[in-house]
Amino acid sequence: MKWINHLAIAGATTALVSPALVPVALLGATAPDWLEWVLDKLGNRVRHRTLTHIMLYWIAGLVFALVLWDFHGILAAFAWGGLSHVLADSFTVTGVPFSPLSDRRFHLFGGRLRTGDSGEYMVAWGIVGVCVVLAMLFKPHGGAGWYPFFPDWGGMYQDGVVDAKEWKDNRLKFF
Repeated sequence: MKWINHLAIAGATTALVSPALVPVALLGATAPDWLEWVLDKLGNRVRHRTLTHIMLYWIAGLVFALVLWDFHGILAAFAWGGLSHVLADSFTVTGVPFSPLSDRRFHLFGGRLRTGDSGEYMVAWGIVGVCVVLAMLFKPHGGAGWYPFFPDWGGMYQDGVVDAKEWKDNRLKFF
């Protein structure tokens, strides 16, 4: 998949849980690719979709962050970004390795997508659309929670935070 789609999937899914962690998840969403470059600079050349794309490593990192130790969710957001990248790559024809002990590739839904094709964009932006709908449906009412990308203009007007003109100008803006 293209980076824009990895960023869209990781950003949208992380924003549902904690918008403040979106930048960390975006860094993690590109990590499987830029870690190849880092390893190359350190003298350990790896091919694309090999060592840095092993699904089990990203699952283990996420489990470690959620169960054993994490600092404000930062490690979990990074690991989720990496796992979402690997999961998205598993939709493609090439697939990803599931385990370092296996030479077989892992594919979700038969691995029918080709990188850069329209199907890749439809899957990625379909996931973003589902996340937007979920954010709208489960948005806390009465001002509880922090949703910077989905302002509640009606609630802010009722609470006296904005005046009638500002509410009227922005009531149909959803982002």
